[in-house]
Amino acid sequence: MKFGKRLKQQVQETLPDWRDKFLSYKELKKLVRLISSAPPFLHGSSEYGKSEAEFVRLLNCEIDKFNAFFMEQEEDFIIRHEELKQRIQKVMDAWGPSASQPSEAEYKEEMGKIRKDIVNFHGEMVLLENYSNINYTGLAKILKKYDKRTGGLLRLAFIQKVLEQPFFITDLVSKLVKQCENMIDAVFPVEEEERGKEGREAITVAGEGIFRNAIAALITMKEIRRGSSTYSHLSLPPLNLPDSDLIPSFQLNSPISIVR
Repeated sequence: MKFGKRLKQQVQETLPDWRDKFLSYKELKKLVRLISSAPPFLHGSSEYGKSEAEFVRLLNCEIDKFNAFFMEQEEDFIIRHEELKQRIQKVMDAWGPSASQPSEAEYKEEMGKIRKDIVNFHGEMVLLENYSNINYTGLAKILKKYDKRTGGLLRLAFIQKVLEQPFFITDLVSKLVKQCENMIDAVFPVEEEERGKEGREAITVAGEGIFRNAIAALITMKEIRRGSSTYSHLSLPPLNLPDSDLIPSFQLNSPISIVR
């Protein structure tokens, strides 16, 4: 699948409020085509230099957009993670087995609400990791296209700059994802057979929700990180997902074909 189509698909699959925060790949591609179609005698001219400067300016604007959105989401995730932990403790103190007036019915009802919120929260964080992955990949591809068509040498230096940007550094989000998974395992332990059953049911119940979008994001991350004929040291490393029947189940039921 061409990257432009993959990006468009991912934008459609993400949260509505996120859709204008992705790379303007189509517009940048048009600009590369315009610059590369300039007559050879213009190469090195002031007009050609202005075109290249405009291309770089637009790339920097895109990076600023990524950083602002990513850091805003990251800050929100830190706050929500702490709130979820406090909610769990509050329910355990009020109705848990060790509470002064334990209530199994109240405990299960409130914990059920929290579990749903944790699953949605986990899904949003996976979507943000994918946001970082796909926008980095888009930048690398558009820069490679620019260098190939114009004979320029922007890609290497620009990507080195991108590697230091906040939107590319996902360590904190990855840590929160892991803590969220540990929270689910600790507070809502289930048998392996039940876990698979619940996962398949969740796909059906979630429909167009965050859970479905998160699975789609995991598939996209795996696809854009796999080795290919264009793989290089500037590409993201392959993503090794844990064995699970969630992804095959999702792919079978998804209206979006995943081209391998």
